[in-house]
Amino acid sequence: MAVAALVVMMVIVGGITRLTESGLSITEWKPVTGILPPLSEAQWQAEFAAYRQIPEYLQINGPAGMTMADYKFIYFWEWVHRLLGRVIGIAFALPLAWYWIKGFIPAGYKPRLLALLALGALQGVFGWLMVRSGIDAQAVAEARTSVSHYWLSIHLMTALFTLGGLVWTALDLRGHADGIARARLLPFGLAVFIILALQMLFGAWMAGLDAGYVARDWPLMQGAFVPAGIDWSQGVWHAVTADPFLIHFIHRWWAWVAVGVLIVLARKDRNRGSRPASIAIHAAFGTQILLGIATVMTGVALWIAVAHQGVGALLVMATAWGVHVLGTQQQQRQRAHTGKPLAKAQAQAN
Repeated sequence: MAVAALVVMMVIVGGITRLTESGLSITEWKPVTGILPPLSEAQWQAEFAAYRQIPEYLQINGPAGMTMADYKFIYFWEWVHRLLGRVIGIAFALPLAWYWIKGFIPAGYKPRLLALLALGALQGVFGWLMVRSGIDAQAVAEARTSVSHYWLSIHLMTALFTLGGLVWTALDLRGHADGIARARLLPFGLAVFIILALQMLFGAWMAGLDAGYVARDWPLMQGAFVPAGIDWSQGVWHAVTADPFLIHFIHRWWAWVAVGVLIVLARKDRNRGSRPASIAIHAAFGTQILLGIATVMTGVALWIAVAHQGVGALLVMATAWGVHVLGTQQQQRQRAHTGKPLAKAQAQAN
């Protein structure tokens, strides 16, 4: 759960990094030596010189008169983002190694814990590939001034998937300590995850394409239900995955599909005696909807948009909790029906 909290913090800092256009400020990936920021004026000048070669500076920040102080501001957020990634890796890997050596890890959990560790490492790789997409030769040739929104979505979705896995595993381990078999992922729970994942994916594309800026009114977009600016000329698939107007439209209305299934999930949890999970789900999606509307109507005000992304991570945690409750209750009902002893049921689950 502590590592999950760090991942939520990582998502929030990632949102700040994106909204302040800081993601391309560090043009190299140095997993070890990159832990330290520039410590001398010469090092700062070298970093700034490298940044001045990329399209973002040449087309936007250079003509705007970026100073060294301005560069240090965006460098700070990208450096903090990368540093926090390293902290998360250490916070997970070192205890894992210690518990492994001591033999404290319950049977059946080692592969899952290793998979979570691998996801964390993969997240770092995806983050660098995202940055590369904004500074590589193709970006220079196309004069692209931002990262690929596809790589940004892969980077964010991997973080949220890892977050859900951390919460699910923590709940399973807590249940193991209480003699409860691991939860099952039921079909309804899988459907909830898929619907929420689609909403998060379109949210990531919103961020990558700056689609939040295309309309400031709500519930209409530019005075109409369907905005007039959708470009269908390159086909439906391109419009669905790369047109800012259509992506914004889908994101704001698919949200209500997600709300519908989350309400059903919360009611199921409450009916099964888990009122705290039900409250967490309702609180998370209710706050998220209000922040989403506020983000649009304020023209993507920085701290409201950051809060929207952060609560999105909390919503993933609450949803994982709620779906886990259903899977745990299913296991308990099956055990009661079959009359199997608790220890035997746990052994079979392991």
